[in-house]
Amino acid sequence: MSFYRFSEEEVKEILGRLDKISLELKQRQRTQPDEIWYDNQEFLNIMNVSKRTAGYWRTEKMIAYSQVGNKIYYRLADILDMLHKHKVQAGSSKSTT
Repeated sequence: MSFYRFSEEEVKEILGRLDKISLELKQRQRTQPDEIWYDNQEFLNIMNVSKRTAGYWRTEKMIAYSQVGNKIYYRLADILDMLHKHKVQAGSSKSTT
């Protein structure tokens, strides 16, 4: 099996592109933090829930999401929206009927 070896110029060009992309992403996160997208695994970790719970939330339309093929993505704005919609105010009682 043979491997392709990048020239020093090609490596510098690739690193330059990566730096540019990284800077652009950081800038977007600062200017549009609600537009950050998380994949399903990141969402599960953030919310500390199981795949089944996340699936239930999606089928019950409790959270908005996007699906590309088998991959599911959530916007930070939609996660925050779901949390605000289900917020229970201090001192209020929520019935379970």
